[in-house]
Amino acid sequence: MRKRDHNVFTNAASLLICGLLAGVVVAAAAFPAVAMSGLAAKAGAETFGALPKELTVARAPQITYLLANDGKTPLATMYDENRRDVKLADISPNMQKAIIAAEDHDFYKHNGVDINGVARAFVNNQSGTNSQQGASTLTMQYVRLAIAYSATHPADVVAATEDTSSRKIREMRLALQVDKEFSKDEILTRYLNLASFGNGAYGVFAASQVYFGKSPKNLKIEEAALLAGMVKAPTTNDPTTRSGYPLALDRRNYVIDNMIKTKAITQQEGDAAKATKLVVKDKRTPNGCVATNQKDWGFFCDYFYRWWLSQETFGSTTYDRERRLKSGGYTITTTLDVRAQNGADRAVRKNLGVNSKAARMVAAIEPGTGRVRALSVNRNFKIDDPKKPANKLSSDPKKAKKKIRGNYPNTVNPLLSGGQGIAGYQAGSTFKMFTMVAALEKGIPLAYPINSPPVFKSEYIVEQNSPAACPGTHFYCPKNASASMAGVHNMWTAFGNSVNTYFVPLEQQVGAENVIKAAQKLGITFRSSDDARRATKEGGANQWGSFTLGVSATTPLELANAYATLAADGKYCEPIPVQQIKDPEGNKLDVANPRCEQRIATEVARAAVDAARCPVGDRSSVSKCSGATARNVRGIVGKPVAGKSGTTDGEKTSSLVAMTKQFAVAGIMADPDWPQTNQQMGHDTATGINPAVYETLRDAMKGKPGIEFTPPNGKIINGDQRSIPNVKCQSVDGARGKLKEAGFSVVVSDNKIASECPAGTVAGTSPDGRTIKGGVVTIEVSSGGGSTPNQGGNTPGGPGGPGGRPPNGN
Repeated sequence: MRKRDHNVFTNAASLLICGLLAGVVVAAAAFPAVAMSGLAAKAGAETFGALPKELTVARAPQITYLLANDGKTPLATMYDENRRDVKLADISPNMQKAIIAAEDHDFYKHNGVDINGVARAFVNNQSGTNSQQGASTLTMQYVRLAIAYSATHPADVVAATEDTSSRKIREMRLALQVDKEFSKDEILTRYLNLASFGNGAYGVFAASQVYFGKSPKNLKIEEAALLAGMVKAPTTNDPTTRSGYPLALDRRNYVIDNMIKTKAITQQEGDAAKATKLVVKDKRTPNGCVATNQKDWGFFCDYFYRWWLSQETFGSTTYDRERRLKSGGYTITTTLDVRAQNGADRAVRKNLGVNSKAARMVAAIEPGTGRVRALSVNRNFKIDDPKKPANKLSSDPKKAKKKIRGNYPNTVNPLLSGGQGIAGYQAGSTFKMFTMVAALEKGIPLAYPINSPPVFKSEYIVEQNSPAACPGTHFYCPKNASASMAGVHNMWTAFGNSVNTYFVPLEQQVGAENVIKAAQKLGITFRSSDDARRATKEGGANQWGSFTLGVSATTPLELANAYATLAADGKYCEPIPVQQIKDPEGNKLDVANPRCEQRIATEVARAAVDAARCPVGDRSSVSKCSGATARNVRGIVGKPVAGKSGTTDGEKTSSLVAMTKQFAVAGIMADPDWPQTNQQMGHDTATGINPAVYETLRDAMKGKPGIEFTPPNGKIINGDQRSIPNVKCQSVDGARGKLKEAGFSVVVSDNKIASECPAGTVAGTSPDGRTIKGGVVTIEVSSGGGSTPNQGGNTPGGPGGPGGRPPNGN
């Protein structure tokens, strides 16, 4: 800001003359000639020393720009008023000259108030023979705009714009002060950045974009003249309407003639400008998440918007935060990865259109930062028009009976991230990960064997004779998806084959409440009130035996981040949609940094990921995986991967998580309108969830190196190994007692094998040699009449050692 000197008597005289010419009695009485010296002294001491409150305002509302993570690709714009302040150097000289020619020829000559202009207007208006004239200088117009923008009450806005002599006198007084405080160039810049140009364009930057699709720096004479001619009556002189076009053209040519008069341009330049056909683009700047640069990016944009409104950094109330977003003039580089997002958009819609009742939802997040890279669902992010609804009746029969419409094809509900009534969806066996993590934290190693029966009678209590109970009891009795899954499993084989009767007893051993805590540490939040209650001690967390099977609701974003935490060696990061925020001056706000903390021990996380390589067809770094529920993921992604699939009863939902060191992608397929859907959600089918997940991950990883997961080491792999007593050729009962005495869990095999030992005695054990403390040892019974088979059924590769294949495993 640069102050310019003025003669204080000149300023006072200007006010006196203007007041008299305006016929304002109050003003004339306030400035009697005998008091001139006193007024001058007071003005110099108080009024002109600094700008009054009504003009020392924060900047006018500015448009906020959202960009993809490359800092270049437009994502969305948000604003209350479409405005972007620019420096005078970034405004074409044509525009500067045009606005002066249109509004204030003597702008650079007067001191904020044009006494001659006031006199001319006074004479003209008193004669009654001509149309009414005003005498507002650009400086006075700026004062009027500034007062309106600084107003804290609607009455102040009215007072700033009402057509009264007292308002004019006030403007003149303030204009004199402004002219003293600011240079002419500063006043001109401020005015051009505040003025309204119609069609939602405030300020010359927005006007240049809306009407000509260019920067104000590149405005031609005829373009600048059009804009300058609009500020007096932007609605009347709207060149985008049939009635406004000829008026805007006449006004443009009037401004060009004035530019010639003021010698801003030559006659030849003016004639050429007037001869140019008036062409405008009428390109209103899109506003909000329903008008993103790519139509499929609305769900990510909405997640960002909801995140912003939840951040206290941006204001004490959601109203304050929204106003700050839409008026703060920020340039926000979001975390959206264009390649990953476009890949997800293609994948979720492939073979399954927006009119499907089934929502195929995918979220991608970056391990180690929490940066959300993609959010996509086969829906249009759009408010369904209530007058002409496109949405079908709800798939929920009860809602459909009441003529309630569903959320397809159009919705703005946060299906992927939860909130606004969206609690999430059951993710099935992906929750077995939390049981494994809790067990590893308790010191139970990956190689821990459990004899997994076809049906497991647990100690968890459920409703008597319910479908989940053992017949005639109140005990929870889970079973496997296939009878062939029965047998001795460790974590690698049980996770790879998704063996329910391994993970429920494992949960029982470590405590369901500890499994729930592990899930919470990894970011599961229990949005459902029923789930939130059940997860507490008072709600019976220690009896939630089915928790490990994924009966609690979650969202694709939460699930992706839980697995991403493990991929990041146990470092949890709060999901975040921004990576840089700059204010209008280019200053970075320190609110976009990752918010991370170590929640899971590094070795525990690495061990869990090692087992999670099995389900998706990869190879554990320390064992041989056996069984895979989503075997083709590794081949399709082409990089080291880990993950897990999940299904609920009746396949009402299906899910898959697949991750590399750079991306964790989670997909859930469900009917958000009707959780009890009678539709089966598929996995590795053309319309299932698996392709949506692994194709998103494949596309996101294009051009990125494959990074190996760091293998675990130490006792977390095999635990405390103990020698197995030699019980060969002993009686079965004697061998059983000896093995139990040594601290092992004993199983007698139903299948007899040829052996040199007498029939009915012990042919050997599986494993033999050594196994984990407390592990399962299977007694193999001899049928006699043969040579002893090679024992070692559970050396690495056997059912009791690392990565062993269980009997009848699949």
